[in-house]
Formats: sequence, structure tokens, C-alpha cells
Amino acid sequence: MTRTADAIVIGGGLHGCSTALHLALRGLEPLVIEKDYAGRHASGVNAGGVRQLARNLAEVPLAVASMELWERIEDLVGDSCGFETHGQVLVAESEEELGKLKARVDDLRLRGFTHEELIDRTELKRLLPAVADHCPGGVVSRRDGAADPFRTTQAFRRQAIARGATVAEGVRVTGLKRRGATWHVATDQGEYQAPVVVNAAGAWAGRIAAMVGEQVPLEVIAPMLMITARLPRFIDPVVILRGRKLSFKQLANGTVVIGGGHLAKPYPDENATVLDWGRLAISARTVWELFPVMRSTTIVRAWAGIEARMPDEIPVIGKSDVAEGLFHQFGFSAHGFQLGPGVGALMADLVVTGATNLPIEPFRVGRFAGAADAGS
Repeated sequence: MTRTADAIVIGGGLHGCSTALHLALRGLEPLVIEKDYAGRHASGVNAGGVRQLARNLAEVPLAVASMELWERIEDLVGDSCGFETHGQVLVAESEEELGKLKARVDDLRLRGFTHEELIDRTELKRLLPAVADHCPGGVVSRRDGAADPFRTTQAFRRQAIARGATVAEGVRVTGLKRRGATWHVATDQGEYQAPVVVNAAGAWAGRIAAMVGEQVPLEVIAPMLMITARLPRFIDPVVILRGRKLSFKQLANGTVVIGGGHLAKPYPDENATVLDWGRLAISARTVWELFPVMRSTTIVRAWAGIEARMPDEIPVIGKSDVAEGLFHQFGFSAHGFQLGPGVGALMADLVVTGATNLPIEPFRVGRFAGAADAGS
């Protein structure tokens, strides 16, 4: 039996569920097709950072727009999503690094963005009393924070369904063809049809694009995270580094989540990852040096989620270059969680009106034309 919808979203992560919700809010009846279950991969197991801080300049307008939705997230999805806004701090570990951060903050202000604020050692110590004394300052984005990633993805899924979307989980897309004005989406459980398809398939998005002959240089990655035993409360903001790879936050129960970009080996065909314990040890050493209070705790668990990135580490967002009625939304390079609500709204605008007020030219799928492969 062939089933129909106003739009088909391939991928049930946060971005796919957000797009489905925003399409439903605009009066469409979208269908989400997810090969596993919503939040199974990166959307459900990431660090949960909600940051405008330290974004690629091309992403800053998207991050600012998305933050406006995060600040009323309960109104949008009927759940707070565990969102807390204690700020995020980018710590400088040398005067040279602090000088580079100052130049960036100055540049952002010239562009009209004021969310990043340079801070000296005194303010850094006020915000992060436990930070090592060698750090001369940093940058804070005071409206930033963190949320619960799996809870957030499920909240968007539930609200999308409540507003008229359908979510088909455990359904794998096997083919994609356009005949006339209709997309025919073949799956292992029958065919679906719609005039519009949104490719939000994460690490598998390159394969979906290749089904229509659109090759993209998508690299599958598996960012690793660790969590510690409980500690007395010693930090409120989320901490990130750029000189060394680190993201760092203490949860309400006292445990500390440690990430920052070190990668496991992904096996997307098996939905599996193999952790790199040597790289995890590097993260642990960084924490040891930056926060001496952590030296008494232990690592309880480590894991990785399967994601994907483009060579320039910014996403693909927008219309296909080769197929009418196909839109892309992938390649968020392990920092797409904060962007999920805003990019979902943006994609709904594109689908319904053909345009968006946000600048998305840097994210066009064809920017690597001639240097692409289908991904793995």
C-alpha cells in the first residue's frame, strides 16, 4: 500500500523532528521516516550544549535566531527540555589565546552581534572559581546553557505528532525517485509519496543525496563523551576550550559530562562505534589540568554518537541543486543541537514559501561541487 503525506522528512533526530513540527505548525501533514527511533544517534546522546558562543561566523545568525526559540522552548513543545541558562565560557589558557579571542569579539561587535563578552581573570574566577590559576580570562555568552538532548528530541517528536505529523520508526529508506510533481520514497516497509522531501538523515544523509545523483563529501564521525561519579556542586556554566579540545559541564545530580571533539571509530552500517581510549585519556588529562577539583573523581561511563560533518565543518541547509522539491538539512559536525529549533523553523519557511529571512548561502549543498563523494 502506498501512503501519502504533504512532506516527507527522512531522519528522526532533533533536526528532523523540529522540521516536522514547524511544517505541522504551518498547516501541513508531514511524515517523518526514521530507520531506528527518534534520538537513537547523535540527537539523543550529545553533550546537550545550547551555545551561540564560538560559532563559525556563517552560523551566528542561525544560532541567535534559534536561541530565541530555546528561550520559549516550553511554549513551543510543552516541555522545558531540561534547558538551563547558566552561560557558556570559552576559557583562554594563555595571553596569546586571549588576544585572539579579543579580536573575534571585536569583529562580532562590528557585525552587530553582542552575545560574546571578553572577560578578564577576575571575572573568569568569579564565574568558574575552580578553574586553574594559569588561565588569564576568556569569553562568556551569558544567555547560553545546556539541555537534555534525548528529552528534547522526544519533546519535539511528541509535539510534532500532536500537531498532525506522523512518525514512522524502524523504517529504512531504500530508494528515492521523482515522477512528475511527486516524490516516491521506497522503504523496506512499502512506498511513501509526497511533493516534498527533506533529507535530515544525519550520518546517512550522503546516501540519501546519492539516490538522486547529488554527491556530497560527507564524513561520518563519532564524537566521544564521558561522565564521572557525582561531585559536590562546583560549577554552573558550561566550559569549552579551543586550544585543546574540551567541553565540560556539571549536571544537576553532580556528575560531570566531558566531551570536546575527540572521535571514536564509527560503523554506520552496524549502528555501532568503537571508543578510542587513548583520546579519552587526553580529555581526562585536560580536565585534570584545568580543574584540579576533578582529580579525586572517577569516570563511570563513556560513549559515542554517530554524526557527520562537511569538510568546512558547517552544515548543508537548503534546496537541492539537482532535484526539485528536495531539501537538505545535515552535516552539523557535532554542534547542531542548539541549532535544531531554529533550523527546523527555517526549513519549514523554505518548504512552504520558497524563501527564508536568514542568510543560508554559505550552507548550499553545491559549495563542494567537483570534490564530493557519497560518504560512507
